[in-house]
Amino acid sequence: MLAVVVACCAHAQSTKVSGVVTDAKTGEPLPFVNIGFIDSRIGTVTDFDGRYALDTYYATDTLLFSFVGYANRKVVVKKDKVQVIDVQMAASSAELMELVVRPTGENPAWAILRRVVQHKPANNREKLSAYQYEAYNKIEFDLNNITEEFTQKKLFKPFAFIFENIDSTDAKPALPIFMTESISDVYYRQQPKTQREHIRGTKVSGIENESVGQFMGDMYQNVNIYENFLVIFGKNFISPIADGGRGFYDYYLTDSLWVDKYWCYKIEFKPKRVQELAFQGTLWINDTTYAVKHVQAGIAEGANLNFVQGFSVDQEYEQVENEVWMLTRDHLVVDLNIIKDTGKKNKNAVQGFYGRRTATYRDFVINQPKEPEFYEGADQVVMAIDPLSLGADYWDTHRHVPLTAKENTIYHMVDTMKSIPRFRTYVDIVSTIVSGYYERGDIEYGPYFTVFSFNAVEGARFRVGGRTSNQFSKWVEFEGYTAYGTLDERFKFGIATRGFISKQPRLLYRLGYKHDIEQLGQSVNAFRNDNILGSVFRVNPNNKLTDVEQWKASLEREWFTGFTNEVMFRYRTLQPLGTLRYEKLDEDLTLRNVNTIRTAEVSLNTRFLYHEKFVSGEFDRLSVGFNKYPTLELHVAYGAPGLFDSDYEYTKVVGRIYKRFQLGAAGWTRTTLEGGKTWGTLPYPLLTVHSGNETLYLDDVSFNTMRFFEFISDRYIQLFAEHHFEGLFFNRVPLLRRLKWREVACFKAVAGDLESKHYEELLLLQNMYGLYNGPFMEASAGIENIFKVLRADIIWRLRYNDHPGTSPFALRAKIVINF
Repeated sequence: MLAVVVACCAHAQSTKVSGVVTDAKTGEPLPFVNIGFIDSRIGTVTDFDGRYALDTYYATDTLLFSFVGYANRKVVVKKDKVQVIDVQMAASSAELMELVVRPTGENPAWAILRRVVQHKPANNREKLSAYQYEAYNKIEFDLNNITEEFTQKKLFKPFAFIFENIDSTDAKPALPIFMTESISDVYYRQQPKTQREHIRGTKVSGIENESVGQFMGDMYQNVNIYENFLVIFGKNFISPIADGGRGFYDYYLTDSLWVDKYWCYKIEFKPKRVQELAFQGTLWINDTTYAVKHVQAGIAEGANLNFVQGFSVDQEYEQVENEVWMLTRDHLVVDLNIIKDTGKKNKNAVQGFYGRRTATYRDFVINQPKEPEFYEGADQVVMAIDPLSLGADYWDTHRHVPLTAKENTIYHMVDTMKSIPRFRTYVDIVSTIVSGYYERGDIEYGPYFTVFSFNAVEGARFRVGGRTSNQFSKWVEFEGYTAYGTLDERFKFGIATRGFISKQPRLLYRLGYKHDIEQLGQSVNAFRNDNILGSVFRVNPNNKLTDVEQWKASLEREWFTGFTNEVMFRYRTLQPLGTLRYEKLDEDLTLRNVNTIRTAEVSLNTRFLYHEKFVSGEFDRLSVGFNKYPTLELHVAYGAPGLFDSDYEYTKVVGRIYKRFQLGAAGWTRTTLEGGKTWGTLPYPLLTVHSGNETLYLDDVSFNTMRFFEFISDRYIQLFAEHHFEGLFFNRVPLLRRLKWREVACFKAVAGDLESKHYEELLLLQNMYGLYNGPFMEASAGIENIFKVLRADIIWRLRYNDHPGTSPFALRAKIVINF
């Protein structure tokens, strides 16, 4: 396993060897001398003048020279270099020895696999100095397991006509519901490593969203069999030709045969342990270059995956130039199970989806890099849409594979379904559950989970709110809400707007005002204060609240994909509520209550993730996919004294680095390193209030055994590290393997300090501390994928256990849905 995890990615270069072979005694050139790399099929013979030349990506470290009547010569070669090697061969009078062949007992497939691994750097297309090709991608989603009873349900009667398009040729009858096509040009350069994709045309049934077109392009979807691990469904699948693959697979050499014009070895493989994320299938390996000619693979039954009943991939490779193998066809099918049929006739039937992707590649150009200016810029995917791609004639001419009769009906069928009111109703219900808002014309009402909540200050809290929908505008959005507490008998409200000044480049403004109650020291990932779940699952009374009146304006600019700046102005008035107090000790040692704190703050926020991939809505965007680069964030703020009666002058700087590490069979790790410093003399609400958690909900980005307002700092550094083992240990225990539980471990720590000068502004409350005695730390061990949706952690509070109201252990849980 370790060999797989730490295997490096090498880029092969061409090895060029030339020279003259002569007789060691006479100096005469020797024609027709056999020359070849040891442990390879790459070789040549000398010409009439004894000259030879070899140029190959498949060099080994030794050349063997052989000729009848002469002693063999072995010469060491420097791989990936250009060199001249002249060889003198001596005549031999030795007699031929008896040759005895004995079986070695080794699996014959292993010897072939060793050569495949040895030649991976040469066969991997990333060895090339440059390449380009045209890619055609077609993706289709089908609703599968469509039984007759399913089609007769009242739910589907308003659009029963769609069932006329059911395809019964698969193992499960399937109904096509979505399809997208894209045509693009892909460019690659090795030094410096750069990749670009220019999407020339997209065609999507049912979705009008440019970012979907980007996501359906080749760069977001391609899987490279030559990588040790293939990231599929966010999981690390072990490649059948991974370095050290023998630790995870059993291999069987079953045949050798012609595949097209290439003689190939046929090797079948299956996982050693079915619960591991590995494949079963067949490889066809070219006998000369040891390149993959064809691979068919699927996920083994019993693999630790949720909702995936089947997965298969079929890839074909061609030698487009001498010793240059490129993927020319890629077909992938995923069978996802979503809902179990409760009908009387089909109790074991499970409704789900087929996801099908077919990609073909052609018009290869090898080792002809473009001018450096062509590769400049940070955007990997460029939507260079050809206006003609909007018409059917364009696709009839440019798509690599004609559509089938079934596929031709999908576009019309989906457009027809969208016009049926009952279908829109079903879509609205699903959208409301997912987003929290119910759309009605120009208005979206919600979110529904904030309609009722309760806390110690407001008592029962009732809230109504809404925002404009995309039907109202795709350029500007307005939102507002009002809330009322039965205990404090006060109304709270907020209004806001955001809109685009420009979409290319992305330039977005935000304006807002609110007067409401907040919980300071609560992480951005926690339940919002008026979420009913935050009220129900609290473990301590929610009585340290703050009345906040806030005006805010900001302008966000994306300079290129992944790099964003936001300039913000924020004016806030804070008043303590509940058991929270603002108390100041005057010079005569009398204690005085401070009613309000006012701040006027200007800030600059910067975020950078190189080659970020995302799917966009009209206003919000969701970052998707694994990125090998870290996310960098920097927040710089200045408090302007006297501006609108602001009370304090200060400067704050906070930096954050987030990185996810894919560790192959060992799982994956995510880490966040954050540090900050505040300059100025400030009351504790304006310092860093470290994020605690007083609910039973597991909060990824807070300290789950820390109380609210327990620790305050003016400078700090903190580390969060979480590792997901993905069943590495449980998969080896028969009972736990069937449950498909997965292990997770986490460690969090924060070190900081607090200068005594801040006490001059406000005294710290009782049970409020600085981190004077070293870092606060907590560690946890947990189980995820319980019933496929639940994660539960036991958390150990490692330090400061003498603080009142704390416990050395805590149990937290949360809902997590993933594959």
